[in-house]
Amino acid sequence: MTFIDWFAGIGGFRRGMELAGHKCVGFCEFDKFAYMSYVSMHLLTDQQRECLASLDLKQRQKEITKEEYRNGEWYADDIRRVYAGDIPRADCWCFGFPCQDLSVAGKQCGFTGKRSSLFFRIMYLLGQLPEEERPRTLFIENVKNLLCVNRGWDFARLLVEMDKGGYDAEWQVLNSADYVPQNRERIFIIGHLRGCGRSEVFPVETADRENRVSIIGHKDGYRRNRQVFSRDGITEAL
Repeated sequence: MTFIDWFAGIGGFRRGMELAGHKCVGFCEFDKFAYMSYVSMHLLTDQQRECLASLDLKQRQKEITKEEYRNGEWYADDIRRVYAGDIPRADCWCFGFPCQDLSVAGKQCGFTGKRSSLFFRIMYLLGQLPEEERPRTLFIENVKNLLCVNRGWDFARLLVEMDKGGYDAEWQVLNSADYVPQNRERIFIIGHLRGCGRSEVFPVETADRENRVSIIGHKDGYRRNRQVFSRDGITEAL
């Protein structure tokens, strides 16, 4: 699939999608330091990387903000100033919209907050697109507390907005501890555009935390090799 990486950060969504064989056609990120990291890790050619390596840190930070280092990939710095007609067509939109107003570490004002309410900007942009140009899949991530904030009414509102936009939703809370050594629960939501062929994604069965399997190579969609992570170390199996 082709995809757009909204609220891109330093490219966590992009990394996973590209490892699965999908192609990014554009991204949007507001924070300038996250943007510089994103370009550095995902967009540079080998020649550009060598050129930047010869500069000191301040020079690199200034140089990498130039458009040429995106190598033609679409970019927007503020989703509030994006117009639907400017967005390249893509099969999937990926986004972990801001969680500050949803997290238990914050004030939990939910969708009344200025940051987490940017979810509705995504839905607005989708509504401005002709149906035939809308992505057939939405891939959404956020904190687990999205299910609970404001007694669950905000999550219900999210589902209503997706329904109004023509998307059926499925979701599941996953814990990264089932796959990597980090305890981090997140809700993942998949939106399916009605009228398009689809297959269900959830439920995803968790690993056993003893033997964690991660695909590290692919060719034409088929597995080539894998690493099996266990307490005793790493073994490779072809």
